[in-house]
Amino acid sequence: MAFVEAHGLGIVIEEMDFRLSQDTVRNPDVAFIDAEHTKRVDLDRTPVDGAPALAVQVISPNNRAEDIARKIHQYLEAGCRTVWVVYPSLRMIEVHSKAGTRQIHEPEMLKEEELLSGFSLSLSYVFEGGKADV
Repeated sequence: MAFVEAHGLGIVIEEMDFRLSQDTVRNPDVAFIDAEHTKRVDLDRTPVDGAPALAVQVISPNNRAEDIARKIHQYLEAGCRTVWVVYPSLRMIEVHSKAGTRQIHEPEMLKEEELLSGFSLSLSYVFEGGKADV
C-alpha cells in the first residue's frame, strides 16, 4: 500500500467486490486498482465494474484447489494483469499472469516489475506479519 501511494499508482483495497462479468462477482483478499481504472469507477459502490490490475488470494485450509484455479482463470479473463496466490503454510506465493505461472519461495523477494516497477517485498516480511527485516 505504501509503495502504491508513494508512487501515485492507484489504490490498494482489502475485501471489495469486483464484477468480472455479467454473472461473476469476486472478492479478492487484497486488490490493486491502477490510477486509470480508479478514474472510471465509483469506489463507493460495489461491486466495482471490471477486474483489479492485481488480485491477491490468501489460501486457507478450507480452500479447494479447483475453486482457486477457477478464480485465477476468471480474474485473468476479466482483464486482471496478475493474480498472487499466497500459501502461508508453504511460505510461498504463486504469481499468475497471461504469460504463465511462477513460484516465489521464502527467502526470495516478491517482485512485480511489469505492474509495479521497482516494487519488491521480502517473503519473510509477509509471512512473519511485517515483523521481519525488509
